[in-house]
Amino acid sequence: MMTESEKYISQHSSPVSDALAWLERQTHLRTNYPRMLSGPEAGRLLETFSRMMQPTRILELGTFTGYSSICLASGLAPGGRLDTIEINDELEDLIREGFSRAGLEESIRLIFGDARSIIPTLEETYDLVYIDAAKKEYSEYLELLRDKVRKGGYIIADNVLWDGKVWTDARDIQTQSIREFNDAVVADGAFENFILPLRDGLNILRRI
Repeated sequence: MMTESEKYISQHSSPVSDALAWLERQTHLRTNYPRMLSGPEAGRLLETFSRMMQPTRILELGTFTGYSSICLASGLAPGGRLDTIEINDELEDLIREGFSRAGLEESIRLIFGDARSIIPTLEETYDLVYIDAAKKEYSEYLELLRDKVRKGGYIIADNVLWDGKVWTDARDIQTQSIREFNDAVVADGAFENFILPLRDGLNILRRI
């Protein structure tokens, strides 16, 4: 159930596209973990960020059902492309139908497999990277992506506050991995960053 603040924000924001509304409904009907969906708040931020940048190349780690892919690809420069990596190929039919409904199937390359194995094979330099995949692998992604992001380009990592567990004494592997990633970002001289406390937290990094 939506909170009063969420209702107010929704009522005073532009509605999502028909394709995204369809995809959100289908994700709840056809998947076991619909809460993994980016949703309208984070999705609209990603779309706005992409439209402001007008990137030529975007990389996404963790497609899920393709909601964030559609948002990101909506801001591509003419002739641009989004490469999105998803480990669960059972979602392919739903993902591709969502891309088709959004009219973006020609702008998105869907790649199935383990991102850690695929990233080194990519011969692109990306303007924007979005990370929303296995949390325990975030630090590995950062190492692999350092030379894949152009100077002045951005990485956006989702779920970096992990329901507030990162500042507690929680010791589960997911929480520890997110803490290690956030610590690594601050210590890494290749990036400047800030954490935006939207939903579960977005760490926004700029390659310097």
